[in-house]
Amino acid sequence: MPPTPGRPRSAEADRAVLGAALELLVEHGVEGTSIEKVAQRAGVTRATVYRRYPDKTRLLLAALLKGLRTPSDLPECDSVEEMLSMWAQGLGGPDAAGGRRLLRRLMTGLHDHPELHRAYREAGIARRERWIRSTLERARERGEFPPDADLAVVGEILTSAVTTHLLTRPDTCTVREVEDHLLAVLHHTCYRRTP
Repeated sequence: MPPTPGRPRSAEADRAVLGAALELLVEHGVEGTSIEKVAQRAGVTRATVYRRYPDKTRLLLAALLKGLRTPSDLPECDSVEEMLSMWAQGLGGPDAAGGRRLLRRLMTGLHDHPELHRAYREAGIARRERWIRSTLERARERGEFPPDADLAVVGEILTSAVTTHLLTRPDTCTVREVEDHLLAVLHHTCYRRTP
């Protein structure tokens, strides 16, 4: 969701506001993040934040979309393995710990904030689900899934594997460890790689 229009804004203040919102979300969750705290952390006034985001929901949605890759950032995948490799790159390695903590916060707290949950579902989750479905459909067209495979279930199995990894594995996991986990789950579905 774009910031509200107004007088010209400082790109530095824009980055500071979204960065502060992300940090606070990771540290304190939705409940512990307020426009007042974001302004303090960013070193700007509340008016500066409100000029960009007229309410907490819009601010947090913008922060989430910045902090987590959205489908518009994701290229079309040539294979299911490539899609899982991309997921692993986002979940593993030294730079992924903040994103992993943010995802765990969302999983455990987003449902308590229906307005933010609805907005994030529309702007991020629903698009990601369509992206996953598209990748799985192309794999089925290549014969990698049986014609009658329920791709919605396959998608849920794979995204559940991500959730399990986030909740049960340390944030120090490597990209390879995450990818191995996801590929092991994939190969226990009806998926069969084409030669």
